[in-house]
Amino acid sequence: MVTTSPLAARIAQEHAAAAATLPDLVISSERRRTAVQELQTHGLPGSRDENWKYTDLRSLEKVSFAPVAGLAAANERIAAGVSPIPSAGHRLPAPIAGYSRYTFVDGVYSPGLSSPGVQQGVSVTSLRLDPGAARSPQMLAARPNDAALSADARFALLNEAFATDGACILVADGVDCDACIEIVFAASAAAHAGGSYPRIELQVGAGARFGLIERHLSLSDEASFVNGVVNIELGRGAILRHYRVQQMGPRSIWFDTSTATLRRDAVYRLFTVDLGASSARSTVNIRLAGEGAETGVFAASVADRDQSHDAFVLVDHLVPRARTEQTFRGVAASHSRIAFNGKVVVRKNAHGTDSTQSLRGLLAGPQAEIDVRPQLEIYTDDVRCAHGATAGKLDENMLFYLLSRGLDRDTAQSLLKWAFLEDVVARIEVPELRRQIEQSLAGQLNETAVLQELL
Repeated sequence: MVTTSPLAARIAQEHAAAAATLPDLVISSERRRTAVQELQTHGLPGSRDENWKYTDLRSLEKVSFAPVAGLAAANERIAAGVSPIPSAGHRLPAPIAGYSRYTFVDGVYSPGLSSPGVQQGVSVTSLRLDPGAARSPQMLAARPNDAALSADARFALLNEAFATDGACILVADGVDCDACIEIVFAASAAAHAGGSYPRIELQVGAGARFGLIERHLSLSDEASFVNGVVNIELGRGAILRHYRVQQMGPRSIWFDTSTATLRRDAVYRLFTVDLGASSARSTVNIRLAGEGAETGVFAASVADRDQSHDAFVLVDHLVPRARTEQTFRGVAASHSRIAFNGKVVVRKNAHGTDSTQSLRGLLAGPQAEIDVRPQLEIYTDDVRCAHGATAGKLDENMLFYLLSRGLDRDTAQSLLKWAFLEDVVARIEVPELRRQIEQSLAGQLNETAVLQELL
């Protein structure tokens, strides 16, 4: 007999109360009910789950899981074509040249804050507004069926139960749109008023090149609850550069579950920067399902005060001659906590696998904590896998060298922190985005004046 946890029981109650307002075009009623039933059976992860022991889950006890805006309110917002927050436009980052912007407020598409464009062979639609969105069977499956991720995909079930909208992006075969789409997810409401459920479903056709910027931010000072999902399919020989920037307000709770499936010779580059939120957790599952597929995950995290940033990245090598690279850099100040768990699984038939991991954390406060954890599960002999992980304070030898050249201690420490993070940030190939991120990093490090000359 399965005993439903109080949290899962409350999710079921809130879903039942909101069910009539949840749009079938986004997720069918049947799939929503199935998601809730699975949550009642298995519950959300807890601190006793190995991959969740560094995530702050206690804050979930105070949030309301039902969507922050009912369907009627969402319809009014879209009909008006404006944001419900008059100053919202001023809080958004500057647009990136060449990228069309699509903005969602509290999980619902906001035309008044968007600047859509026309790119040949690229379709971007609101899941709630477009009944003809041609989602593939894999997209409609909505969640990974890999047993290794089952416990870690339960927040994706929560999104499936409550999502009110999302972006469906379809890229035709052979399209070359390396600078293309920016999706902005902005939260405005307090967590006790309801949750926000961002969603992206992206399908990139064979031989296509595509660039996606995904931003998460706050439009107010409220402590929002955000739980997002991203589902990605890459066709044969497709190339995707995916930039994700998380800059939620300092009191917000942000969870995300992403899955990507790569076919033969596909290339997926994921660049993530975590700066905001009180508690942030990212779960990434990348399946290398086609021979010669290649993925690179480059992540940077900066936390201060009592922030908690946690990430779990699973790359599953299912076929021969696929390649993985993981690079992580984290700086924890004050009494914050940063954790990064990078796992690579090499299946029995995945001979010729090439995998490297470089996970490093920097302690910038006496009570800060860094936990970096590379994992390898290898079921075949013909592989080349290397990993390295370190966590510690600034290199005293490098600090002494800079001090001996006449720099003061604060400036020398700032420069070393900056160089540490640039291992990831310098890889961002969109100059305007990289500059925005560098400016945000300087502010997060509280050393803007010292670093301004470098920007």
